[in-house]
Amino acid sequence: MTNTLTVMHVNLAKGFRGGERQTELLITALAKHFDVAQVVACRDDSPLRDRLKDIQKVTFLTANHQLDGHFSAPKVDIVHAHEAKAVHWAYIHKLLRKTPYLLTRRVDTPIKGKWSNKLSYKNALTRVGISTLIANHIRDKGWGNVEQIPSTLAHLESHKEEGEKFRALFPGKVIIGHVGALVDRHKGQKVLIEAAVKLEKTHPEFQFVFFGDGVDKDELKAYSKNSKNVTWMGFKPNIGDYLPFFDLFAFPSRNEGLGSTLLDVMDAGIPIIASDVGGIPDIVIHQETGLLVPANDSEALKGAILTLYSNKALQETLVAGATARLENYTPKKMAERYLKIYQSAK
Repeated sequence: MTNTLTVMHVNLAKGFRGGERQTELLITALAKHFDVAQVVACRDDSPLRDRLKDIQKVTFLTANHQLDGHFSAPKVDIVHAHEAKAVHWAYIHKLLRKTPYLLTRRVDTPIKGKWSNKLSYKNALTRVGISTLIANHIRDKGWGNVEQIPSTLAHLESHKEEGEKFRALFPGKVIIGHVGALVDRHKGQKVLIEAAVKLEKTHPEFQFVFFGDGVDKDELKAYSKNSKNVTWMGFKPNIGDYLPFFDLFAFPSRNEGLGSTLLDVMDAGIPIIASDVGGIPDIVIHQETGLLVPANDSEALKGAILTLYSNKALQETLVAGATARLENYTPKKMAERYLKIYQSAK
């Protein structure tokens, strides 16, 4: 008879974005710091399989949709649902196997009140929001107790020689970087392009450099085709190589659950300008850990870029403030918080 806690993580997403990265970081931190056996229920083509294959005490269960994998699943102490489809999977699994579950909500849109959401949320052991806004959205439904556990930074590896090659592409330039999926309705890249257009003649030393890939790639490139101060770098799996070589970081999201990329930028010591939207203000405290601007406002973004660029003392203050807060956003801290919930189910 073993006393080892066994947790099943469920993530049925097809690709690998912020939520999947946080799932990976949590599983890795639990394996590193605690005696926990873990099962990952995911699609047979999920990138999580390859990324977690070498982690000790982690096994996999194929679940390609909400009805898949329930009867072949091993007995576990608790199920952790990491995205919307996984929440419904966990509810069905409780009906079939009596296994308690918790859910984590990462998106800042209000929850639809349809019956499937109501049942799956109300039957959870607890509900977790990754930001103040998201946690309050869940509380507003009155479907049970809600906890707030933020996402974590990734402690990204950084290879200096790769970063120096990148920096050498822009001699004499001030690099204003952006990292995010190229989905304008979410990440707001057009707002940053508009700011770049406003600054091209007055500040030719500025170079706006975008990292990422996504459905709007071609549209965004076309939108910036006449701007010599805009560069598209594509998706880089090793983004940690490049972050330390930015001068400023701009994050003009139109909506955002939390914006965990900002934590990695803070970890790299780069001053931040971000939209005052969604869960971002949990991380970016105006004039303390970064500058906040209204969403969808390229003029305000332009002004903040100029303010931060011209004030080195402010840059140093913001970087110091951000660094001081990062201890609350480590993988181990996140794992400790979730572990308390897991243990309550045993």
